[in-house]
Amino acid sequence: MKILVLNGGSSSLKASLREVDAASPSAAQPPLWEALAEWGREEGKASIRVHAGERQDEFSPAIRSHLDVLRPVLEALWSGQTKAIDSPAAVEAIGHRVVHGGKAFVETTRITPEVRAQIGKQADLAPEHNRLELEAIEAAEQVFGASVPQIAVFDTQFHAHMPEEAKVYAAPYDWYEKGVRRYGFHGISHQYVSRRAGEILGNTDLRLVSCHLGNGASLAAIASGRSIDTTMGFTPLEGLMMGTRSGSIDPGIVIYLVRHRGYGADQLDRLLNRESGLKGVSGVSADMREVLAAMTAGNTRARLAFDVYIHRLCREIGGMAASLGGLDVLVFTAGIGENCVPLRAEVCDRLAFLGIKLAARANEHPAPDGDIAAPESRVRVLVIHTEEDWEIARECARLLAAAG
Repeated sequence: MKILVLNGGSSSLKASLREVDAASPSAAQPPLWEALAEWGREEGKASIRVHAGERQDEFSPAIRSHLDVLRPVLEALWSGQTKAIDSPAAVEAIGHRVVHGGKAFVETTRITPEVRAQIGKQADLAPEHNRLELEAIEAAEQVFGASVPQIAVFDTQFHAHMPEEAKVYAAPYDWYEKGVRRYGFHGISHQYVSRRAGEILGNTDLRLVSCHLGNGASLAAIASGRSIDTTMGFTPLEGLMMGTRSGSIDPGIVIYLVRHRGYGADQLDRLLNRESGLKGVSGVSADMREVLAAMTAGNTRARLAFDVYIHRLCREIGGMAASLGGLDVLVFTAGIGENCVPLRAEVCDRLAFLGIKLAARANEHPAPDGDIAAPESRVRVLVIHTEEDWEIARECARLLAAAG
């Protein structure tokens, strides 16, 4: 079955065409075709890169809206030098990563007008993502027609069955009844790497902490394939220090800034989501690579940003291990997790009391989806390349097979 996966963010869109069915393996198979569109760097223009096997193309269309980005990406599937199919009719289903499902969606769902309306209601909780995803659904229907199944896979659904004590905030209980609760995010990634870890180690009965460390970052405590705790909560702002997000802070700071400094909601939103994290502390960049380079050059604030990041990360890993009652596997994934050698070394050294011991050479040159722990380590340490698009395609195939 040929499934088109659309994975949209606040300033980018990833698309890939996957050949998958319900019996496909956990390990990702290469896409038949993939594209990446980015915008926001140059006013009124997008940058689009498309690959189909050895063939590739790049172009920069003028844009006025997200739809102006989506159409040329989709049309590159069956036209030009990167065509992978003869016509839109070859696409049998379309899978969408939807960041926030709220209380309404706890599993992969076929998109209907009613589902679209519910996704729209969650837009205030993930405004940079859900609105773009709604536009992607609309664009896909215009291009492929209403008869092609469109399916939503929610970033929150993997965490939907966490124990109630992990979901409830210590606030008036009616908040919880009205939907103010911990939802968790990056669930598609956490689900993929936990399944992949079980495949690598030949064991699914594991106590595993998954570290999804990218510009956005979160941990998940996973017991036998089920999420039982996570660091993100009501929105993707809670938890770890991130590229530009603060992660968890004392709520009293917000009250103080409103009451004594005259801050408004929009200003606080911008500061906490776009001006904090690595960028805010280092004053250099939200990119860990640039922070490390500045640190190496003697920049003390860059050093501080790295140290704060490590401190927060180790503290939260310890919390996840406590939720699990022990730790069998620690997984590093996403851009920083997969590529930052000194971060993995520092974290594992600080967590040696849990029985973690790295193999230094394996950490410096990890094999694809490999174990970098020393043989005597009581905890296995895996570096796994996350494959959200493959997981989305597998979820779509599973749902369609179940529906007959």
